[in-house]
Amino acid sequence: MNWISITNLAQLDVISERSYKTPILIFKHSTRCHISTMVLNRLEREEAPQGVDFYFLDLIANRSLSNTIAEKFSVAHESPQVLLIKNGECCYDESHNAITMQEIKGQV
Repeated sequence: MNWISITNLAQLDVISERSYKTPILIFKHSTRCHISTMVLNRLEREEAPQGVDFYFLDLIANRSLSNTIAEKFSVAHESPQVLLIKNGECCYDESHNAITMQEIKGQV
């Protein structure tokens, strides 16, 4: 899986705009949380759906971006968390152990 790191605020506008053509999955990951690490490893072991861009946010390094993502896409902040963005809106979000590649594939 090829993760695209989210490191600045301008990327959120790009993600929103791009989501009109390509579904975008954002994975919010805490490097200090063993559940988050477990979920990340589980996602990376599975085959990712084609035609989806996968973005990765390191919550520890970019906490303010995480808060902005929550506000922009009208979701409560959680960690770990995935958000599926289509047509500029979050159409699916999930957290903790409920995050699975199978469910992501079904939502895409």
